[in-house]
Amino acid sequence: MKQNNNALLLNKFAKGKQSDTIVTEVLNCVIYTRVSSKEQMDTNQSLEWQKKYCEEYAIKNKLNIKGYFGGTYESAKSDERKEFNRMLKFVKASKEEITYILVYSLDRFSRTGDSAIYIASELKKVGVNIMAVTQPIDTNSHAGALQQNIQFIFSKYDNDLRRQKTIDGMREKLLRGEWIGVAPKGYRYVKGAEKQTIIINEQGELVRQAFEWRANGMTYDHIVEKLANYGMKMPKQTLTDTFRNPFYCGYLSHNLLNGELAKGKHPPLISEELFFRVNELKKTDGFKCNKVNDNLPLRVFVKDAETGVPFTGYLVKKKGLYYYKVNKIGIHVNRSVKIMHSKFHELLSQYEINPAYLEPLKAQLGYTWENLTETNTSEKKGLSLQLHSAEEEFKILRKRHALGQVSLDVYTEFGEEMEKKVKAISEELAKLEQNLSNPKELINYTCKMACNLSKMWDCGDFYQKQMFQNTMFPAGLGYDAKIEHYRTAEVNCIFSLIADLSKDWSENKNGTSQIFIEKSRSVPRTGLEPVHLAAHAPQTCLSTNSNTWAGVIRDRKFGNFF
Repeated sequence: MKQNNNALLLNKFAKGKQSDTIVTEVLNCVIYTRVSSKEQMDTNQSLEWQKKYCEEYAIKNKLNIKGYFGGTYESAKSDERKEFNRMLKFVKASKEEITYILVYSLDRFSRTGDSAIYIASELKKVGVNIMAVTQPIDTNSHAGALQQNIQFIFSKYDNDLRRQKTIDGMREKLLRGEWIGVAPKGYRYVKGAEKQTIIINEQGELVRQAFEWRANGMTYDHIVEKLANYGMKMPKQTLTDTFRNPFYCGYLSHNLLNGELAKGKHPPLISEELFFRVNELKKTDGFKCNKVNDNLPLRVFVKDAETGVPFTGYLVKKKGLYYYKVNKIGIHVNRSVKIMHSKFHELLSQYEINPAYLEPLKAQLGYTWENLTETNTSEKKGLSLQLHSAEEEFKILRKRHALGQVSLDVYTEFGEEMEKKVKAISEELAKLEQNLSNPKELINYTCKMACNLSKMWDCGDFYQKQMFQNTMFPAGLGYDAKIEHYRTAEVNCIFSLIADLSKDWSENKNGTSQIFIEKSRSVPRTGLEPVHLAAHAPQTCLSTNSNTWAGVIRDRKFGNFF
């Protein structure tokens, strides 16, 4: 007896906490449910199923439910989740001790691997255990804790595999020329299309115009202001990103392409050349885009005819006079603004028409327009028939492949060929589908311009002069200092044609319009595509690509000249 009493007295000096052998109290728990995406939440009952299983487990094991958390879509690849963190805060601060967090499965709790293991360890220190009701594990034992940690790691591994498969799929899509994500401003997806189809929307023309404005030296702030006037709000940073996005010239740029570009299937909004000009990728001896100076509108636009080096400009402060200069060692070409501008006026005068010939010229241009649109109508009918035939052939091929009558190799070979054929015909047809609501207004405006070219240039500000110059002489100008004369390889075809017709008219003493008629009818069909032309070659002007009448009326619309 004495020995037993001594044992009881000595027990007071034992270390450690005695384990409870009998648990009579009801333990508390919370339930956490989640899905990975909004689509999952909207289209199935997964959240309800998770909640139902957790509640049944709580009832079966006599657990008192103190709260519900989650019930929404939260990605488990990160532990920075609103509902998840609200739950953790609750279980740690609750006055009623929480013993369990019930989840449907451990991957519903977290897919972060080592981070999930750390969170589970920290919760256990305050007496909270994570219990997956479909994977019940006694985490109070070392073996149970190890098993739970292994499941956390496998959940992260599975998540990483899924992510990699998704990334590989998106990369393959990009390499095929298909975009992922929201279409850039100026484009939209065609809903219901069999394959991804991106087209230029109503904002596309404004975005294209913004590229041209920038290429002509307009500042970002001014472009933002002009776009806002036409109803397009575009912050300066967004505008900068837009100008650096090769999507607009037909290429795809994405982080998943690992520093490479892919040719896109969407229609380009601008040419590669314009994209280069805007981003200054094609420079001549390091010269950058024009800085605004109303006194030097020809700077950089005009180059030395012999070397191709652009003219810069400077101010002689003592005289208060501006000069143009070829800024390169070994070249000594200096000309006053007065001389350069006077010679430019002489150049413009070659493309001005005598107002006396204005009315017959308008009539002749009207005949030319009618001739072109009549040709367009017949060509559109022919192309529409070709497109219908090509689409039917492609449809039959797809159907036979689906029925197993055509092998994959044969389908791939001929399918790609047919797809290219359909695309080529569609692009040609799209060019002809363009329309002009008021050709008479366009002709009147064009002729008005041609009567006042020098005056228009003089009255414009820096930006208007830049656009005027690029419209008239798309390839820029060269200045031959030896003979004090401008050279140009390319002149806007409309003004060149008008000048030729006006010259023929003035040389025709009898006043007949036969020469006009023959010249205008010899012009090939082009639709409304903008065109350029080498000077004095009207017979080919409407078969190339640059500023035509449609381009002229478009520029008037955007207020580039008046």
